[in-house]
Amino acid sequence: MSRPRSGRPTVRVALVHDYLTQYGGAERVLDEFKLAFPDAPVFTSVVDLDRMPARYRDWDIRASWLQRIPRLLRRDPRLLLPLLPAALESFDFDGFDVVLASSSGFCHGTLTGAQTCKLTYCHSPPRFVWDYSAYARREGLSTGVRALVQPMLRGLRQWDVVSASRTDYWIAASGLVQRRIAKHYRRESVVLPPPVDTSRFEPAAGRDDGYYLMLMRLVGWKRPDIVVEACNRLGLRLVVAGDGREEAALRRMAGPTVEFVGRVDDQRMRGLYARCTAFILPSEEDFGITALEAMASGKPVVAYAGGGALETVVPGVTGTLFDAQTPESLAAALEGFERGRFAAGAIRRHAERFDSALFRRRLRDIVSAAHRAYREGVPSFEGSRGPAAGTVRDLPPPARPVPDDAATIAAE
Repeated sequence: MSRPRSGRPTVRVALVHDYLTQYGGAERVLDEFKLAFPDAPVFTSVVDLDRMPARYRDWDIRASWLQRIPRLLRRDPRLLLPLLPAALESFDFDGFDVVLASSSGFCHGTLTGAQTCKLTYCHSPPRFVWDYSAYARREGLSTGVRALVQPMLRGLRQWDVVSASRTDYWIAASGLVQRRIAKHYRRESVVLPPPVDTSRFEPAAGRDDGYYLMLMRLVGWKRPDIVVEACNRLGLRLVVAGDGREEAALRRMAGPTVEFVGRVDDQRMRGLYARCTAFILPSEEDFGITALEAMASGKPVVAYAGGGALETVVPGVTGTLFDAQTPESLAAALEGFERGRFAAGAIRRHAERFDSALFRRRLRDIVSAAHRAYREGVPSFEGSRGPAAGTVRDLPPPARPVPDDAATIAAE
């Protein structure tokens, strides 16, 4: 183990990600992992650098043997489902003190030796394994694909439960994910919400161009249809940013007040956030980073009362919630929406509680505490269980604890 000038040993960290074939919320979290541990290599099942940000070309990325199969198959990891567990088990982590996995699939199942402490940041246990019927409907899987996958599910569930025991400490992306980890794996975890880089967003003081904004992948389970329908009924101006397989159907149902702008780059996205009246989030997300990006821009959020929105939207301060994923419920929320009720400064300050710099600091604290406890043979942070059932719950609180009541947030 090398030692820096301070004389303290350097902890050798490896990062693991399920696959790098598309860029989304999980990959944004991986970006923060890499900033927190810049020297750490990234292990993954397959990678397609042409579909990833240019900066990934400068990373030390180590793909599994699946990288040798034809590129056409590698572009859609769902086609590799039977092979992913074996590919992720093939990595050699000898020489690393800590393995930090970023998992929404199977990479929590990587194998590590007794000398290595392993943590998994869980975006969610794999939904296609534990909630397959809903996942198949949401992703629009064909009858043929469903017929191929269905016989594999029992074996995948068994492997997933067994492989979960290979993680020494679990980190959950939200309270919802924490409950899923407890249900499926019977494991404790600490919640560390995904980060938002608030420095990328700047409120446009007093700027409101009179439109509501929906920015998402246009797929059925996210329920973009209820937003289009509600704005049709109320005659509200709606800007739809993003693309997906439901786009054609949404365009057909859209009225004259609905505008589609397609997939947008970062600069235009920031402008859309800054100039909207409010951001609409109709889906039940594991967390929902886009809602926080809107808040970082000083804009309130109108969100479905489920999933991560319950942990980020403070009714009456940073936005409002609607109870059912129906056009009627959303329309009622939009009719009662009071533009002048929300203060951009208070909304922005709330978003700053989830800032990426705080995320990285908290992540390093968790990794350091877990590694120290594992190395010293402490049964757990609570002193009552073995490392395989560990929890990082007793770490020091974040630098800026989130108050429990809306009044405190508004008064700051």
